[in-house]
Amino acid sequence: SLLMKRKLFLYNFKNLRWAKGRRETYLCYVVKRRDSATSCSLDFGYLRNQMGCHVEVLFLRYISAWDLDPGRCYRITWFTSWSPCYDCARHVANFLRAYPNLTLRIFTARLYFCEDRKAEPEGLRRLHRAGAQIAIMTFKDYFYCWNTFVENREKTFKAWEGLHENSVHLSRKLRRILLPLYEVDDLRDAFKTLGL
Repeated sequence: SLLMKRKLFLYNFKNLRWAKGRRETYLCYVVKRRDSATSCSLDFGYLRNQMGCHVEVLFLRYISAWDLDPGRCYRITWFTSWSPCYDCARHVANFLRAYPNLTLRIFTARLYFCEDRKAEPEGLRRLHRAGAQIAIMTFKDYFYCWNTFVENREKTFKAWEGLHENSVHLSRKLRRILLPLYEVDDLRDAFKTLGL
């Protein structure tokens, strides 16, 4: 089936602050071609890590086989259960630089940090500098995924307790990661001036 089972989606995409035991990354995607004012949907589906290969790299292999027309613009949207690790962020950033006619939006349920907590934020900043738009999934993103990628049997998506609060918390965390360093310094100076 092209669609994900409900339990699988809810288990893997739940935006818990401490998501123990969730070792796999799931990636739901939509690929569109933009022709002037209109866009044409080319494909959608979902992938997960396979045999030690991260899902972001699997997607890059998949889309590379398409032989995209360099004269056309494409927009790819990802909804991921975890944000990319440092290596995957590097691969995706290099891919985006190689395909300037392609834009990527990433909506992620949770931020991934490995033991070296400095690597992943740097990877996300590199991805952001390469032009990827990165955001935390909100209720409307979950609602969209539920209706697009999940075998929902006509059941309406219901938010779990803490969905909104966790989205806000993670959005702030992501914003701090992506803020240019000079802005952080400006904020520190402003706080000093205010005596905070």
